[in-house]
Amino acid sequence: MSHDGRLRTRPGAVARSVAFLAAGVLVVPVLAGCASEDEAGKPLAGPDIAPAGRDLVADGGTLRWAVDDVPETLNTFQSDADAVTNRVAQAVLPSMYRLDRNGRPQRNSDYLESAKVVQTEPKQVVLYKIAQQAVWSDGREIGAADFAAQWRALSGKDTAYWTARNAGYDRIEKIERGANDLEVKVTFARPYADWQSLFSPLYPKDVMGTPDSFNDGARRTLKVTAGPFAVKAVDHKNNQVSLVRNPRWWGQPAKLSEIDLKAVPLDKRPAALADGEIDLAEIDPAAAQRIAPTAGARGSAALPGPEARRAAAKALPADAQGLTGFEVRKSLEPVYTQLALNGAEGPLADERVRRAVARALDRKSLAEAVLKPLGLPAVPVGSHLALSGQAAYADNSGALGGQDTAEAQALLADAGWVRGGPVKEEKKKQKGEKAAGAQGRKADESEGGDDGTYIVGEDDNGDSKSGHDKDPKDHSKKDEKAKGGTHLADGRQYAGRQPVHGGAPGAYAPKGTAAPAGAATAMLAKDGKPLTLRFVLPSGPGSQALRTVADRIGAMLQRVGIGTRITKVSDDSYFKDHIASGEFDLALYSWPASAFPATDARPIYAKPVPAADGSLDVEQNYTRIGTDQVDHLFDQAAATLDTDENLSLIRKADSRIWAAAGSIPLYQRPQLTAAARNLVNAGSFGFQTPVYADMGFLKKGAKPSASASGG
Repeated sequence: MSHDGRLRTRPGAVARSVAFLAAGVLVVPVLAGCASEDEAGKPLAGPDIAPAGRDLVADGGTLRWAVDDVPETLNTFQSDADAVTNRVAQAVLPSMYRLDRNGRPQRNSDYLESAKVVQTEPKQVVLYKIAQQAVWSDGREIGAADFAAQWRALSGKDTAYWTARNAGYDRIEKIERGANDLEVKVTFARPYADWQSLFSPLYPKDVMGTPDSFNDGARRTLKVTAGPFAVKAVDHKNNQVSLVRNPRWWGQPAKLSEIDLKAVPLDKRPAALADGEIDLAEIDPAAAQRIAPTAGARGSAALPGPEARRAAAKALPADAQGLTGFEVRKSLEPVYTQLALNGAEGPLADERVRRAVARALDRKSLAEAVLKPLGLPAVPVGSHLALSGQAAYADNSGALGGQDTAEAQALLADAGWVRGGPVKEEKKKQKGEKAAGAQGRKADESEGGDDGTYIVGEDDNGDSKSGHDKDPKDHSKKDEKAKGGTHLADGRQYAGRQPVHGGAPGAYAPKGTAAPAGAATAMLAKDGKPLTLRFVLPSGPGSQALRTVADRIGAMLQRVGIGTRITKVSDDSYFKDHIASGEFDLALYSWPASAFPATDARPIYAKPVPAADGSLDVEQNYTRIGTDQVDHLFDQAAATLDTDENLSLIRKADSRIWAAAGSIPLYQRPQLTAAARNLVNAGSFGFQTPVYADMGFLKKGAKPSASASGG
């Protein structure tokens, strides 16, 4: 939903899988043991899609679905692909595996009769048996030639392909035809546990066969497809992607005649819903509150047109009129919001200070502030590498410890920070900068725009205790490289992880948060400098939600003597000029969960290494904190085919990531979707990969399942 902060990879560069919003995305007392269902638990919330049997769904109709933008490319393996690229790919291309309601990969029977490891020594060999009826829209059978072309394009060996990732494909040694045309035999040079992540989506050899067709041919159109829908048009002028039924589809036929993905900004969606322009849209909590009182029970009546809706809503408050034909379907996104701590320099380079910040946070309180008002489970996330319900999930936060003010203060004292210590005179505050003291007083925004800076942890007379001379808008730091991109593939809710920020779907809390009662006003200092951290936030639509969460965090840190300078910057510069460039101490963004964390999460937590040109290659580890041990555990897990051992290694890696205190998972993001009341099998999907062929509008007289939510 929200701006995803993706970074364009230079042509010819090959990044590891950037395992997704998004938009963002990640001493050990007890190490995780073998895998168990008890540790993984169940999803905190299931899909809410108004499920209905296909026999209850009318044949035909157009679904108008609001999205963030029209994608720049339809090739999910390119660096400027986005969530809409993924949505198109899910509807029109093969995927060998798809995610179930628990976020776990399941064989996609529309394309695969079977897939299994048939040999482990001397090499791992996977045998795919393709469904007999599976054909491309041009009539050609899906087969080994398509698998081989995708492997060659994504292996990383030919830099003429402008790929954004090659993880997994770089381990393949060869691909051959099996005993017949329906069998594909894949031999790996090195063992690869996450082999189910590959070939989802699968592009035809027409796209993958040459660098030109890969780089340019699939950006604005897909001439050959193999899904329930095909691409009709990508219309940048009218901000719409149109998908139509694929006449050569061999599976259950699509109920809808057409799906129009219409680019509608988040703040414009309530009006677009009320005006009858769209039928389905992810929305923010404010919009959800406007819709919820108007929503009646799901029924069989035809969705009234715009005029009828307005007439029926005359008695409603002005901001709710026009929304009576909709309801809010809610779940939790397979995405968690985290507090990122930049450990490259400054106070947070000291692990004791990072751990103190973490121990000062009441994560349960933050989760409740975000999720409780929405009626969603308010449970803090306990893992960087999976979410509750996924096989790799286990709450490893004990490796760091919970909220403990005394322990946080002891860690800070051990690091040499003294309460009320002498502070050298600092430079004058920037224009528009005001104090936010113990009573929660905040700054006015700076003139001429949404950007503004305010300080949490100053005394009430407005004397700044900021210890940073550097202007938070100074983007002079250019010595680090960050790799980004989005590779969202069918069957892998996020085949490539990307950070996501902004937008109320990512964070929501009541307006305003005062500092804790009785909080000490004297802040910590060391060597004449106060302990004040730069807290950078995006300023676009929905930024107030992140800002209120940041205010709560600032108040918690103030309790232990840490000040925060909260600065809002434009969405366009948030990742490029701040997160990726390291111009922050604290930041809020989200990471999508992956069904394949050994592959997809590694770039997020890999230890930064010097690049050939002397810069620091951080991949997607924007906290700049990593260890050789964590890297080794990821490498071991990726090469371990035994499921229990693989999950144990992933959990051990997560425990050590917690202990390093580079990022603190807070809560799973809410997923709120406004849907026409007679639209079924669509809404907030949670982990589950959408089934596009089943979406549609109820027949007259039909009713959806009594249980709308799978949770």
